[in-house]
Amino acid sequence: MTRFFSTLSLVVALMTGPAHAETEPSYAILGFEDLQGWEHDNHQAALETFRNTCGDLDDPDWSALCGVAHDAKDARQFFELFFRPILITDQTDEALFTGYFEPELDGSPVRTSRYKYPVYAMPSEARRVRPWLTRREILTSGVMSGRGLEIAWVDDPVELFFLQIQGSGRIKYPNGDYIRVGYSGANGHPYRSIGKEMVRRGIYQPHQVSAEVIKNWVRRNPVDGEALLYHNNSYVFFREVSEVPADKGPLGAMNRSITQMRSVAVDPRYTPLGAPVWIEKAGKSPLNRLMIAQDTGSAIKGAQRADVFYGTGDMAGKIAGAIKDPGRMVVLMPIQRAYALLSESEE
Repeated sequence: MTRFFSTLSLVVALMTGPAHAETEPSYAILGFEDLQGWEHDNHQAALETFRNTCGDLDDPDWSALCGVAHDAKDARQFFELFFRPILITDQTDEALFTGYFEPELDGSPVRTSRYKYPVYAMPSEARRVRPWLTRREILTSGVMSGRGLEIAWVDDPVELFFLQIQGSGRIKYPNGDYIRVGYSGANGHPYRSIGKEMVRRGIYQPHQVSAEVIKNWVRRNPVDGEALLYHNNSYVFFREVSEVPADKGPLGAMNRSITQMRSVAVDPRYTPLGAPVWIEKAGKSPLNRLMIAQDTGSAIKGAQRADVFYGTGDMAGKIAGAIKDPGRMVVLMPIQRAYALLSESEE
């Protein structure tokens, strides 16, 4: 899922923009008995998710295990026999778990009185000219009209704005059909924070700003709200992601569907994409679960930073938006790779 921001990270970006300093990581090998709640998890569900992407891992240590994974009858035994838990820390930030989701908008394949806000494909000149037109110019100059660039039409310009920030999503048609759209490109202008602009204008205090607060204010103030959205000159174009069935999750960074509550976005500088990851998330809704690192995000930076995929739609979005919890993340590495990392860190 080509994403710009997680749910929490989206709010951060609305205010300031993410930053993270890279440091040398440290490694420690743990035992499976050190993983809180390991014995109670559904290891079979994690194994099935691992199988979805392990075939794309080219490294010999990983590819050999993929073949074994497809024949494994006992999922827990598979992970315990062939992996070792590695605690990776980068000595900069405390562990932080957030949640993300796939937005779902109501739309139509044709324009109607209700569905009148277009989801645009990228025009060829926008790829050649950098930067191209601003958001205001794209939407008001008529440059997009009559060119067949409309992928779909949706009923809410505010949700469309946030779809552009998220980078991908699903559109539900009146007959129950769905299409998925993914990031195709942008107009080349830097993102300008809407939340920060609201604070500058004195509309809200920094601690009051969230995605839902911004949406509600724009809807209550349609004229001023439209002008506020134009403050962000950046404009994102989409492509239809027709290769993903509606009953599957969106594409992750490995170009395979991700799985609700079993896929996690990580920083690939520390955690290999495709690796199993044991999550010990604290907070109001504790979570001890084996997930698979199948996605990334622009604000997911650090060895102990992870973003849990909570699914598609409004309910998933509300749950994901409330996640901002401490805890611990442990990466399961092939045995040889685990001890090699430990040796390298001791040199």
